[in-house]
Amino acid sequence: MYRDALPEGLRDGIHNFLNNLKSPVILANNLLQGDLQGAKVTVSRFATNTVAGYGGFGNPAGDLGAKFRNEAFGKTMAVWGVAEGPYLMLPIFGPSNPRVTVGMFADSLINPINRWAENSDRHAVPIGRLVVRGLDERSRYLKSLDDLEKSSLDFYVTIRSLSRTIRDDAMRNGAAG
Repeated sequence: MYRDALPEGLRDGIHNFLNNLKSPVILANNLLQGDLQGAKVTVSRFATNTVAGYGGFGNPAGDLGAKFRNEAFGKTMAVWGVAEGPYLMLPIFGPSNPRVTVGMFADSLINPINRWAENSDRHAVPIGRLVVRGLDERSRYLKSLDDLEKSSLDFYVTIRSLSRTIRDDAMRNGAAG
C-alpha cells in the first residue's frame, strides 16, 4: 500500500530523510569503531544533505560520491570482537542475531531524536519513525522478496543465508573478504 500510495520520488525523499536522521548514531558508531574516515564522510554527508538536500530529503552528497554507509552498534560490537550468536527471526524486525538485537537497542538509547522525544513528551515520534522506516525498507525489497520466495526451495533457509551474507559484507564495508 505504501508503495502504491506514494510516488517513487517521494519515497526516495523519505528514505533519504530517514538516513539523514540516523547520522548522529552512525557518527557515534564510526568513532566507537575507530573509523575516522567514516566519521568524516558521515559529517560531510549530513552537512551537505541537510543544507543542499532540503533538510535531508535530497541526496546531493551521494551524487558527489559520498556513499551512504549505515553503521550500527551491532557492527561496533563485532569490531570489538563480540560474537554474533545464533540466528534469530524477529517479528516485525526480520532476520537478526543477539549482537544485532542488542545493537538496535543501544542505538535507540543514544539516538538524540529519541532523547528529545522522550524529554519533550513526544513519545510517538520514535514509534512513527520506526514504522515509516519499516514501510520504506519493506517497499524497497518487496518484489525481490516475493521473487525469492517463489523461487527458493526453503524460503527460511534462503533468508537466513542471505541475511548473514549481507551482514558479513557490511562488517567488511563492502571490501572483498
